[in-house]
Amino acid sequence: MPVLVMKFGGTSVATLDRIRRAAKRVGVEVAKGYDVIVIVSAMSGETNKLVGYVEETSPLFDAREYDAVVSSGENVTAGLMALTLQEMDVPARSWQGWQVPLMTTSAHSSARIVDIPTENITRKFGEGMRVAVVAGFQGISPEGRITTLGRGGSDTTAVAFAAAFDAERCDIYTDVDGVYTTDPRICDKARKLDRIAFEEMLELASLGAKVLQTRSVELAMRYKVKLRVLSSFEEQSDEAGTLVCDEEEIMELNVVSGVAHSRDEAKMTLISVADRPGIAAAIFTPLSEAGINVDMIVQNISEEGRTDMTFSCPTNQVARAEEALKKAKEAGEINFHDLVADTNVCKISVVGIGMRSHTGVAAKMFKVLSDEGINIKVITTSEIKISVLIDRKYMELAVQALHDAFELEKAA
Repeated sequence: MPVLVMKFGGTSVATLDRIRRAAKRVGVEVAKGYDVIVIVSAMSGETNKLVGYVEETSPLFDAREYDAVVSSGENVTAGLMALTLQEMDVPARSWQGWQVPLMTTSAHSSARIVDIPTENITRKFGEGMRVAVVAGFQGISPEGRITTLGRGGSDTTAVAFAAAFDAERCDIYTDVDGVYTTDPRICDKARKLDRIAFEEMLELASLGAKVLQTRSVELAMRYKVKLRVLSSFEEQSDEAGTLVCDEEEIMELNVVSGVAHSRDEAKMTLISVADRPGIAAAIFTPLSEAGINVDMIVQNISEEGRTDMTFSCPTNQVARAEEALKKAKEAGEINFHDLVADTNVCKISVVGIGMRSHTGVAAKMFKVLSDEGINIKVITTSEIKISVLIDRKYMELAVQALHDAFELEKAA
């Protein structure tokens, strides 16, 4: 029988009633003739509670035991979902990561999937099981220890299973009914997209849209897994939600498909750095080693052999970045006059595959912001994206103005 993967996030399985509702959706797909692999997250709030227990017990915790504790939330949900399906007379059983086995690297709390052998689940499907309820977010290391995939890892688990089992589709059930042109909480004109290309979704996910985890979109794009994002709280039709798919499957492309924002950005500037070959490596190597996620980078024009270097990073990494750069300065690896951090900025991005064949998007974006009196601090571009850093107080105004200017409330 064809295989369908269905993933239910924490809010979709937050209570026993919601688990029953999710199970009914699974039952509908089984009745259509699918063998279903259900990937479940922990019940809403459970993972945070477990993380708190670990940190209170052992501030300098063993990462292997951390994974053993925080992965247990998914085990509870998987068992409850399987029991609920059995009560509905749907043949189902739960699977923990090690039982599949979902093989990962040994990087505890941020492991990457290496392999998903299909033999065990396929054999059980052949014996009459119709639903495999798999605990998301977890796997097993080469050393035989439980691992976790990092926050949002259940999305990645679902896409990986869809790829391994050549599933017809991977449905991601969440608390929103699809992917929107921008955050509906900021812009009441935001429109739900029927389809969006993998590349656009990847950019939006990495730029602040929290509908899908970035790694899951990367995986879907690599293995051509059709993703559908839908709400577990609304009645569904076959056309519900948003389909994330290949560009070729979209008939008409808007020049801009969406406006993304990221509130928790910081702008850091090294003032008066020696302008010499290798200086960029000397600055960004210690930042990389400290685990700093650097995004935008701008270097000023050199004067008298000195220059300023500006970059952006998440606000919660500013202290670590400052420490890494000061250590590099003390070690004589770099020399700068001052290090200035601005934590009152945000990142605004416009994304669209149509930019490849249309000019003037950047000019229009900058004109719109100028007309609203918004100063741009940093600019970066890619083939399908333009991002700017602006003062955080203008974030909502910028999102609304750009959404209006590119007429995103209208379908292509």
